[in-house]
Amino acid sequence: MMKFWKRDDQEPHFEEEGWEQTLIDRIVTANLQEQRRTRRWGVFFKLLTFLYLFLLLGLLWPDDLFESVRLDEDHTAVVDLKGLIAPGTQASAENVLGALRKAYEDKHTKGIVLRINSPGGSPVQAGIINDEIRRLRQQHQDIPVYAVVLDLCASGGYYAAVAADKIYVDKASLVGSIGVRIDSFGFEQAMRDLGIERRLLTAGDQKGILDPFSPLPEDQRVYLQSLLERLHGQFIQVVRDGRGDRLQGGDELFSGLFWSGEDSIQLGLADALGSVDFVAREVIGADKILEFTAKKDLLERLADRLGAALAETFLERAGSGLPQAR
Repeated sequence: MMKFWKRDDQEPHFEEEGWEQTLIDRIVTANLQEQRRTRRWGVFFKLLTFLYLFLLLGLLWPDDLFESVRLDEDHTAVVDLKGLIAPGTQASAENVLGALRKAYEDKHTKGIVLRINSPGGSPVQAGIINDEIRRLRQQHQDIPVYAVVLDLCASGGYYAAVAADKIYVDKASLVGSIGVRIDSFGFEQAMRDLGIERRLLTAGDQKGILDPFSPLPEDQRVYLQSLLERLHGQFIQVVRDGRGDRLQGGDELFSGLFWSGEDSIQLGLADALGSVDFVAREVIGADKILEFTAKKDLLERLADRLGAALAETFLERAGSGLPQAR
């Protein structure tokens, strides 16, 4: 065995010959350890690069890639109109119409179902959807378009639905709400009670219209009401153009009320009871269903899942101290 000596203030010194080999062994061992560390970091960075490429592929992956490799087979195309109709939402005109055009371009599409579950929203966005559906129907008269209502088809949702060839509902669906509204609040009394002075400067006599901290003069109220009436008249005309002599009710149809699916059929607001599967199988005659709804990109899906997970965790913790039915 190698012997060595050392004083308290010195490094060890080897007494016997062969210490050079021991030093070489230590250097080799240290080098091997360094190589292992380098390999581990290399594997880490390779995995990190792979993850980055995977996320990038997910962002660039075309929505219709899987549809493009399906077997050639006649099908019913389904497009969702879901949620609030507004720019930047899933139910925006851009998303809905982009999906509809893809459905029409597919040579194996035998019919299209617009699956609606919407409380309405922007009259401009709903009007664009309505106009484009009517135009596409004229261009592709051999491909029918049917609206199928789930829970709700109200206001702007119904505005879009009347462009379809027929409207199918569930007996418990809510249909209608043919009207227009403007929402605002008035805090002028609260401002006075709190002793707060409102200072609003405008260039234009009516520029401060609907300011919640100022009174609503009668002339502004009259103007806003006339504006709503004009928009309402446009809505009514669209419904009459879309439904024609199928409408059985009177002016109450356009009062802003809504009805159950069964009642909406009696009033001519809808045509029959039917689900997506029923319409695909019995009406269109192609029971194979393909989804053409515009999909969210990978980051949006990840954000949705993260938000849902956080909400679920919060509700679980918030509810842990509440009485529960057993």
